[in-house]
Amino acid sequence: MSTGQAPALPIPTLETDRFTLRPLVREDAPAFFPTLSSPEHCRYLTRAPFASLEELESWLCDPEWNGRSWSAVERATGEIAARVVAVPGEEGSVEIGYITAAHRHGEGIASECAKRLIAYLFGEERHHRITAGTDPRNAASNALLARLGFRREAHMVESIKTHIGWCDEYFWAMLRREWQG
Repeated sequence: MSTGQAPALPIPTLETDRFTLRPLVREDAPAFFPTLSSPEHCRYLTRAPFASLEELESWLCDPEWNGRSWSAVERATGEIAARVVAVPGEEGSVEIGYITAAHRHGEGIASECAKRLIAYLFGEERHHRITAGTDPRNAASNALLARLGFRREAHMVESIKTHIGWCDEYFWAMLRREWQG
């Protein structure tokens, strides 16, 4: 009997200069908990900070979620420094997201890992379009997407209800033909 869901896409291991992007596993949750339990570092997420490690583990490894999730492991130290995700959209389209461990902000980790994920999604999976959504107040993430070559397509006013109330969203996109990979 069919569940109505498309078969899950593989989560390959990807390499950057400093990091191995490998499939996220439940045992990675403790590395993300200090960041994802912090109100300051969760202010731009759609949900409130996690109250417990168990809650975070369940969220990170939710079998009903249709996206793919990688942990960025620094090869030199073995430390988990970030998470990147790819969530299927309409045919030929995929949305990306990223979060860097709070104590590693400013090291270019999100940029390095997102570039590699984009190269995989456009180059190997041959997606037509990659999108990303951000809070307009998230200056670092908005600047990163612009540097990566995304174009801001929309500013949606009070379009999403989050743990802090109704928030605006920026909608970013890049086509494969625009990619400078």
